[in-house]
Amino acid sequence: MLEMLINNIAFSYGNKKVIKDINLNIKEGEIVSIIGPNGSGKSTLLKCINGILRPSSGSIYINSKEVSKMNPKELAKNVAYVPQATLEVFLQTIFETVLMGRKPHLKWGVGEKDLKVVEEILEYMELSDLAECYMDELSGGQKQRVYIARALAQEPKILLLDEPTSSLDIKHQLEVLQIIEKISRQRKTTVIMVIHDLNIAYRFSDKLVLIKDGQVHSYNSPDVVFTEENINFIYEVESLIIDTKLGKCVLPINPIKKYRKKNTKNYK
Repeated sequence: MLEMLINNIAFSYGNKKVIKDINLNIKEGEIVSIIGPNGSGKSTLLKCINGILRPSSGSIYINSKEVSKMNPKELAKNVAYVPQATLEVFLQTIFETVLMGRKPHLKWGVGEKDLKVVEEILEYMELSDLAECYMDELSGGQKQRVYIARALAQEPKILLLDEPTSSLDIKHQLEVLQIIEKISRQRKTTVIMVIHDLNIAYRFSDKLVLIKDGQVHSYNSPDVVFTEENINFIYEVESLIIDTKLGKCVLPINPIKKYRKKNTKNYK
């Protein structure tokens, strides 16, 4: 049973603290969305989890093993990361692109097992018919599915996604998020993603991490986190929370130019 423990981590660029005092406990198969304003430290937190950045203090554990003590290959077998901006190699086919995800498992070269894993993932992600296509022949939604498929080829326990629906239209956003939900439910993969659309975060997440100025202000179920007080404070906007047949919906009304800071409840 997977458990990720983020214990009091902080990270600074020079003298500027970007995240501080972050404490999270994340369980196997959960979808956890990190939300908050621009520059609040969301992407930095993902990079600390993935070992791209090393926290200046605190520790991150996966099943009691500290991430900073894992070698790159071991970490890549546990955690896969799909960044917001992905370098595209247009001369590669979809099959070749997904095969790159097998790198942590390769010894002397690509084996039959690696090819079989890629074939299974392409089928799982409904990409088999596109396997011989090149990346520049795909739509934005199809490309995002390929990047997620490449990450799944690592066979990770944890999947990190930085704004997986950015630049996608509504239909492709929903398609990508439904795939993410399927991965979590069927493969028991823990998903941690940064996302800006609050209503999508509410609908597709088991837990929400609400961050402002590098600190967690609320970490709980979407129903607990989604309050007008929290949204108004974190985003400095006047908002309404509306109940719909799919759950709560945030309706932003006006920016608050001078927001008087209040103490907000820190949910555990």
